[in-house]
Amino acid sequence: MKKILLTFLIILFTLTSNVVWSADYNKGREAFDSGDYATALREWTPLAEQGDDELQLTLGFIYDAGLGVPKDYKTAVKWYKLAAEQGNAIAQLNMGLMLRNGLGVKQDNKTAVKWYKLAAEQGNSDAQYNLGWMYDKGLGVQQDYKTAVKWYRLAAEQEDNLAQYALGWIYDFGLGVPQNYATSARWYRLAAEQGNSDAQYALGSMFRLGYGVVKNNETAVKWYKLAAEHGHSGGIYYLGVMYATGQGVKQDKIYAYMWGNISASNGDENGRILLEKVSKVMTSNEISIAKELTELCLEKRLKDC
Repeated sequence: MKKILLTFLIILFTLTSNVVWSADYNKGREAFDSGDYATALREWTPLAEQGDDELQLTLGFIYDAGLGVPKDYKTAVKWYKLAAEQGNAIAQLNMGLMLRNGLGVKQDNKTAVKWYKLAAEQGNSDAQYNLGWMYDKGLGVQQDYKTAVKWYRLAAEQEDNLAQYALGWIYDFGLGVPQNYATSARWYRLAAEQGNSDAQYALGSMFRLGYGVVKNNETAVKWYKLAAEHGHSGGIYYLGVMYATGQGVKQDKIYAYMWGNISASNGDENGRILLEKVSKVMTSNEISIAKELTELCLEKRLKDC
């Protein structure tokens, strides 16, 4: 599940619809802009108590994130709920998140679904994705892949990369839809192009195996590398495999060892096995070089290795 914390910029843009542009509001806005959240809270609380849903949402976020006050999920829920009951879609989403995760309120998947649905029906893509997830996993509702696909698709069409990846998975394994590797690869690609590492890894595997796309090991390596740079365990391991076998790249024992070493150090048993196999055909000098490259790659946080 994903929990969307509103950024300061998003909050400021949302404070435009129902706010009474009073001196109190402006003073609070100036304080918020300068990072003086305690003053913003003091100035905005009376306005929120008068029923402004955007300020209720913002106060919920302030307590949720602990801005200028101790983090207080229970009070955050109070304000989110007041805004959500007025139809504020972001507050409805946040109510779903708080209930799903049991933050400030007893964990309750069924009620979380209710709030997600209200926000999703207003077109909120985060809520649409989360609602799809609930139906996908049978949380708070009976498991229903077809309904999951409906909500995932609505979010994916709004370029939500998690929903795009989820649709790729759904079509990859034929869950509630006919299995279709080409459609799966299309959704994986859309998510991968947005930097989703799970999708990058999955798309690399599609190209390596020729599922839904023309088999292309060079392209597989490209996507595995992008996934690996995000720390994806599968991407790291399969880069090692590709270097060990010379698929999509020139066969290179040293780089195979390096990626296998990184994989093994992350606790991946497959990486340990790869490392063991590769080391058997390497000289002590090659292993020493590979270990140095491993340290350098880790220092660069897996970028440009």
